[in-house]
Amino acid sequence: MKSVNKIRKFIEENKIPAELIILKESTKTSQMAANALGCDVAEIAKSIVIICNEPIIVVISGDKKVDLNKLSRLLGCEARMADPDTVRESTGFPVGGVPPFGHDKPIRILIDKSIERFKIVYAAGGSPNSIIKIPVDVLKTVTKGTIVDVAEIT
Repeated sequence: MKSVNKIRKFIEENKIPAELIILKESTKTSQMAANALGCDVAEIAKSIVIICNEPIIVVISGDKKVDLNKLSRLLGCEARMADPDTVRESTGFPVGGVPPFGHDKPIRILIDKSIERFKIVYAAGGSPNSIIKIPVDVLKTVTKGTIVDVAEIT
């Protein structure tokens, strides 16, 4: 609950118009979160920690995957998925609970354009059973994220 309380405090202190939802079910994966919320998996905004010279978070729709080749070309370095220890060290949160904001250290945020299909999305809220319901425009503002196109083509 420490991580969830950290996010709750961040939302309150920054007056972010978002709702923190605690569920009994696990929301560790996008599909599990969608099932628990009764929404489409695409409405889940997953935060993927990538290493490309330094840790970066890519916020992408739950029905998409990050194309590491596209991301590498965009950033000019070899992008790879972060391991669980690096995720926690870089963000202060566990895999399956990484929110798009409120991290322990400053971290660059990229937002895949797949998120822009929605007015509201559901992002991890600091633990594998907490969710942040947040308008996409607010998500963009709070994270100061750069909009990119790094989703795999399906």
